[in-house]
Amino acid sequence: MDAMARVEGALTTALSRMSGPGCPPRLAEAVRHAVFPGGSRLRPRLCLAVAAACGDDAPGLADATAAAIELLHCASLVHDDMPCFDNAEMRRGRASVHHAYGEPLALLVGDALIVVAFEQLARAGTAHPERIAPLLLMVGGSVGAPTGIIAGQAWECEDEINLSEYHQQKTGALFAAATMAGATAAGADPEAWRALGERLGEAYQVLDDIRDVAAKPEEIGKPTGQDRANDRPSAALQLGLAGAVRRLDELSAAAIAAIPDCPGQAALQAMIHQQVSSLLPKKLRRAA
Repeated sequence: MDAMARVEGALTTALSRMSGPGCPPRLAEAVRHAVFPGGSRLRPRLCLAVAAACGDDAPGLADATAAAIELLHCASLVHDDMPCFDNAEMRRGRASVHHAYGEPLALLVGDALIVVAFEQLARAGTAHPERIAPLLLMVGGSVGAPTGIIAGQAWECEDEINLSEYHQQKTGALFAAATMAGATAAGADPEAWRALGERLGEAYQVLDDIRDVAAKPEEIGKPTGQDRANDRPSAALQLGLAGAVRRLDELSAAAIAAIPDCPGQAALQAMIHQQVSSLLPKKLRRAA
């Protein structure tokens, strides 16, 4: 089974448990709307790729870890789209959760996805109890404070922001969790994989800033111009489009160089290069 099929299967299992008998029907429907169909699933695929490079001796735990990371990412998107932040009407090419189901239910959907992510990890960890505590701490730290994605979002409420620190927390933290948790799920040393996740996460945020400026809404499935409209930190606005593309190239190269020697090194390098190239706005791909 390839990585994408494993991710989709684990997500389906997690949501089927969550939306069982007794669950309010519209909540169950809205939760599925937030998760399916997904985007590139880059974070969970990265998690599984690292687990594979480390031997993948516990595929059930790796699948649950990958799904938990994607569920947390989806939760952050639901909250990020809400009127108190971006007030975005579209996500992944269709109505955002609050636009489709209302603001109160969207808030609950984001909360529910956070809870089910950790439930998924806890269930899978019973077969490898020595790995579950490090995984819970690692993944939990990537979404909370002081340096997780919630803290990263909170920097938007501050008067002064360090762009690199903001990017590392808002996006890099969950990427670092993906690589490190993939290694942990496979019983390997997570620290060897930290730099890959951190550098790739920062690269992906710069890429998102570029897309917000240079892409069309129908190309990326969500509104553009949000950073300028919301006076939000942006590499593309701070460095200019050409400068942001150069920064993306530097960070992507640094991420690829950070991959440890392992049997799956070449495959990981190809995956990262392909993903970054495919997500650039079409008009920039030839120059990238």
